[in-house]
Amino acid sequence: MESNQLALQEKIYLLPNGNITTPKGYTAGGLHCGIRKSKLDLGWVYSEVPASAAGVYTTNLFQAAPLKVTQESIAKENKLQAIVCNSGIANACTGEQGLKDAYEMRQNFANVLGIEEHYAAVASTGLIGELLPMEKINQGIASINDEENAGPARFETAILTTDTKEKGMAIQFEIDGKTVSIGGAAKGSGMIHPNMATMLSFITTDAAVESQSLHTALKTITNKSFNMITVDGDTSTNDMVLVMANGQAENQPLNESHPEWQVFIEGLGLVCEMLAKEIARDGEGASKLVEVQVSGAVTDEAASAISKSIISSNLVKTAVHGADANWGRIITAIGYSGQQLDPTKVSIGLGTIPVVENGMPVPFSEEDAKAYLLKDTIVIYATLGDGNGKATAWGCDLSYDYVRINASYRT
Repeated sequence: MESNQLALQEKIYLLPNGNITTPKGYTAGGLHCGIRKSKLDLGWVYSEVPASAAGVYTTNLFQAAPLKVTQESIAKENKLQAIVCNSGIANACTGEQGLKDAYEMRQNFANVLGIEEHYAAVASTGLIGELLPMEKINQGIASINDEENAGPARFETAILTTDTKEKGMAIQFEIDGKTVSIGGAAKGSGMIHPNMATMLSFITTDAAVESQSLHTALKTITNKSFNMITVDGDTSTNDMVLVMANGQAENQPLNESHPEWQVFIEGLGLVCEMLAKEIARDGEGASKLVEVQVSGAVTDEAASAISKSIISSNLVKTAVHGADANWGRIITAIGYSGQQLDPTKVSIGLGTIPVVENGMPVPFSEEDAKAYLLKDTIVIYATLGDGNGKATAWGCDLSYDYVRINASYRT
């Protein structure tokens, strides 16, 4: 990591019990409305004031109805005040009725909170092709102000599908002498692939940030975090990352010309990277997080493509699951990445264990390599020797349980 990045990160503090409501002016909650058999299935986040907002969305051509409604909300003023999300049913591939249901969900949510309709965002995740049970959802929305439904932990739980654990965190740092917080929550476990996936991530901050700068920052950071993870190579219909900045920290509005803009960028990037890694770690059936670090590529873009090629390889993922130091699968994935490189300059390491140098195998201890691959976090290094391009991607191993989970997803 470069020295200026280290210096910036020294100013940022990870809060042990931080969550999406750590930033000033936010509340959240979750309840069971009856979409799922017994689990919480309706969650929301609310800001006391309208907040600058930005979003990024799935690249799948079958965009679900909630994404269209949310994009319309943000487009009106580049602001949001609240987000409502259901799990269990995705409201995707549901035609005109699905779009009407998403609008109805937004309208009723805004009415209960007493906010402008276009200040409300809608998200859904779950089974594709089924209509939402709107009577149940509307009854749930009517109860969101009930005290027993409040709390960020309930929100984190309500948005999950096949996830095995909640994903939430927060950090703090100073800007203009004011304490600024960024919090986040995410869901995602299967159908995770670079360029968005069956993934939702919601980020809040009490920093004051100009809307266009927030949008540019989120797009750039997403390409280095959420778009650098994979579980199974599938890209879904409902994925989005939303960020709200409500200005309650009372700093001077942030943009690219602010002297402490890079502190904010480093903080937002850290939150996105940590949430992305938690999604990759929680891949369906996964037993370990896999990180691929590529350096020495012709460009950063080339390094990104190569790291994605390695992390997406089912043969690499199954070898990691079996603790098999089969470096030939890594070489193969590099070779079919479509990127310019000199094979005689490629070196590969499994953690601190070199297995290939300058395109040729080197002796290594199979026992040591196996012991390393049995750990719950694995780092694969690929050094190319062609330039200064570098990138990091994250994924997980591919296990027998992945097939079991997805073979019976609808039942």
